[in-house]
Amino acid sequence: MNKDQVKGAGKEVKGTVKEAVGKATGDHSTELKGNVEKNVGTAQRKVGDAKEAIKDAHKK
Repeated sequence: MNKDQVKGAGKEVKGTVKEAVGKATGDHSTELKGNVEKNVGTAQRKVGDAKEAIKDAHKK
């Protein structure tokens, strides 16, 4: 597991929580910010996954 995977997963969780709080409170701005943060985290995690796959392929 690399730093992109860890940071991405953290952003996904943080964004999901922020999105849920926004929905619960009716704060569309917070909901949108949470959704964006979650999606950025997903992208960062996937970059980390790709880096790991490349690293593993080079080991073989």
